[in-house]
Amino acid sequence: MKVVLAGGSGALGQRLGADLQAEGHDVVILTRRVRPGPFRQVEWDGQNLGPWRRELAGSAVINLAGELVDRRPTAANVDLLTRSRVDPTRALVEASATLDAPVPVWIQASTLAIYGDAGDQVLDESAHPADGPPQMAGVAKAWESAVDGANTERLVTLRTGIVLDNDSPALDRLWSLARWGLGGRVGSGRQWVSWIHIEDWLAIVRAVLVPRGRVLSGVIHSTGPNPVRNVDLMAALRASLGRRAAPPTPKALVHLGAVALRTDPALALMGRRAVPARLLAAGFDFSYPDLHEALADLRARHLKANRRGSGQALL
Repeated sequence: MKVVLAGGSGALGQRLGADLQAEGHDVVILTRRVRPGPFRQVEWDGQNLGPWRRELAGSAVINLAGELVDRRPTAANVDLLTRSRVDPTRALVEASATLDAPVPVWIQASTLAIYGDAGDQVLDESAHPADGPPQMAGVAKAWESAVDGANTERLVTLRTGIVLDNDSPALDRLWSLARWGLGGRVGSGRQWVSWIHIEDWLAIVRAVLVPRGRVLSGVIHSTGPNPVRNVDLMAALRASLGRRAAPPTPKALVHLGAVALRTDPALALMGRRAVPARLLAAGFDFSYPDLHEALADLRARHLKANRRGSGQALL
């Protein structure tokens, strides 16, 4: 199958492109600047129609386009995060309207942050989006609304949790905290974290793109089946590095550190207890449902890659 991937230049997009190519799919990346790489790339500006729209004919569409959320929650940043998602999505929708036949399947990225700070409530796909905060629920709702009217036979909206992968911004920062001795609970430590191993996330995309069983459409939670509290996440991170207990990071210090790191403290202090109810009902089998096993696997891969890199350097 030919797959047009918007947002394929980021870490997650690169991983997905490589995975789809290995599965035998013809991957085309829509990009603002063509760079050397393993995939065919087509330029677009993420806003206006152009020759790139012809790539959509007969192709599946996967839309991951959007700036990283790891930034201060200012009005300007909320606007940037919103526009970086809404504009490319609307451009794709507009392009799909020019096609003679609908896109066979359209996978639209979204985020579990659409539920805001949900406390202890168990969230499945029937849960209602929250009213705020703007940098979470506000951006996510605008992102999902932008795909309305897409000319497609099947639309799947993947609301994704934290994707754990080596060399990803999320896991790099978490492991760094643990290495620096700051791997204790954050704030109260009771906030829920919905997470997923990269291999399971890739498997979900494959299962949705080319179903071998139940065909799914609509909203899907692409997250692992066992969310954990922050205190347990930090303990698992320390264990994966062989670190002992670390002091907690009080809420006030999180806010202060967020200013220095130019990030949003809500990313650490708010949480969601989301479960992939529709995937489980469809019989999807998670390879890494346990957090400790997921981190151990990623840590082993990281060490193996480093050893291989050191060996090549010696050669």
